[in-house]
Amino acid sequence: MKWRVRPRLGRRENKRRWIGLAFAALLAAAPASPPPIRFREIAAQAGLSFVLENSPTDRKHLIETMPGGIAVFDYDGDGRPDIYFTNGAQLPSLEKSSPKYWNRLYHNEGNWKFVDVTEQAGVAGAGYSMGAAAADYDNDGRPDLFVAGVNRNTLYHNLGGGRFEDVTAKAGIRSGEWAVAAGWFDYDRDGKVDLWVVHYAKWSPAYDRFCGDAARGIRIYCHPKYFEGLASTLYRNRGDGTFEDVTARAGVAKYAGRGMSVAFADYDQDGYTDVFVTNDNMPNFLFHNLGNGTFEEAALLAGTALRDDGKAVASMGVEFKDYDNDGLPDLLVTALAGETFPVFRNIGKGSFVDATHSSRLGSQAVTHSGWGLGLFDFNNDGWKDLFTANSHVNDRVELFEPAVYRERNSVFVNSGGAFRDVSDEAGLTAVKAHRGAAFADFDGDGRIDAVVSALGEPAELWENASPQPQHWIELRLVGTKSNRNGIGARVRIGNQYAEMSTTAGYASSIDGPLHFGLGAVAIVAKIEIRWSSGLVQTLTGVKADQVTTVTEK
Repeated sequence: MKWRVRPRLGRRENKRRWIGLAFAALLAAAPASPPPIRFREIAAQAGLSFVLENSPTDRKHLIETMPGGIAVFDYDGDGRPDIYFTNGAQLPSLEKSSPKYWNRLYHNEGNWKFVDVTEQAGVAGAGYSMGAAAADYDNDGRPDLFVAGVNRNTLYHNLGGGRFEDVTAKAGIRSGEWAVAAGWFDYDRDGKVDLWVVHYAKWSPAYDRFCGDAARGIRIYCHPKYFEGLASTLYRNRGDGTFEDVTARAGVAKYAGRGMSVAFADYDQDGYTDVFVTNDNMPNFLFHNLGNGTFEEAALLAGTALRDDGKAVASMGVEFKDYDNDGLPDLLVTALAGETFPVFRNIGKGSFVDATHSSRLGSQAVTHSGWGLGLFDFNNDGWKDLFTANSHVNDRVELFEPAVYRERNSVFVNSGGAFRDVSDEAGLTAVKAHRGAAFADFDGDGRIDAVVSALGEPAELWENASPQPQHWIELRLVGTKSNRNGIGARVRIGNQYAEMSTTAGYASSIDGPLHFGLGAVAIVAKIEIRWSSGLVQTLTGVKADQVTTVTEK
């Protein structure tokens, strides 16, 4: 017989354990019946005909299973969110040799009608694209677009009039590495948004390692352990249309990972935006912004590098938002079947606890593999719910493991900080190899809808058809002393907290107003906005059920 010796917990670990137990007890008293969530898929009738061409080959290039980022942004300023899909390219050339490989921009005409405007907008792209990030980098009032790709990145400047210009070279943005995702944030609080680019690994079309079962002639995508990771790149916005690579100076260059996605929030409430990067089968990174132009990597000490069992998982997408309405941004991460979707709950003072199971998400998500995700209040009851775009990474996983490749998406309703899978009732029936996901109120009815990409199949557009009317409000933030996007601004309504960011889930982006569900509240008594400049602005007696533009004063 072998005796199992339980390790003695230190003071920090004991604190985390007891906080987790107390939180679990609190959830036991949470309301059991939040308003229902319903979706219906309407892509075809809406004119959304995009198919994600990932160019699968018998050589199983790893890039084939990882594209699918989406950007939702109002590129022409008509008040309706438009949709941009990134797309693959021919292999091994990595060139968009046919229009079927073009990235695609769909203009929202209203009334659930979308029109492909890719050619006239000039955004078909080049190379094998992965992720997208939208924001107004030059503060001219028009959202611009960055596209991350395999050895080729593109920065589009929005010229107005529905046209974009490729300014990659003259802006100083480089290519040459496999970039999966990117995001905009103002790390130095100078009123200009900076660019963070996430890289996965060193790879070229010449890579030809055989992985799988050679005896049976079954080849699969190789495990990430065979790929050497890369550091992210940080570009500082000079304010003259050009960017400076400050990766080394900021202390980021020495942290190589297999990066998948990035999210931003001020997790320790010191006034400076921090950065979380998901890594594939290695510890995640949490870059704490020191406020002097540099970062320290703090994930292990903060409790976000690994789950409590100490195992690294295939961390994919991430949301850096407050799911339990305690005023602190938490981390929710998608991963593969058997790994759960990890939840790191922010307990203040720079620390997190693993709340994967106390939030009740662990046991419900353990059989799923997830990529894109969105933490939004889909039923407008005042609690952010979770939508995940599901599918395994390995298209032949069913020959080796008790897992499935193609899945339907999932939605987990949030009841007082505890999640419950309501996918059956929600009507999420489409079974595909889902990847990216983005979210917006596409029809202006106050309910958040979803758009999801899928490898080799048509994208999905999910209209939120939740039946019980609830009040809501959306805030469109316009900075004057801060960046014009309002990125980094923190907003509080009652016990709800949100921070303005345009990153979303897996390799995706949403440049839109902040959405708050209000339940039965028809007049918002107080809205507090803390801009990234440090200015605090308060609104009182604001009517619900509208999009309100707030300008920094």
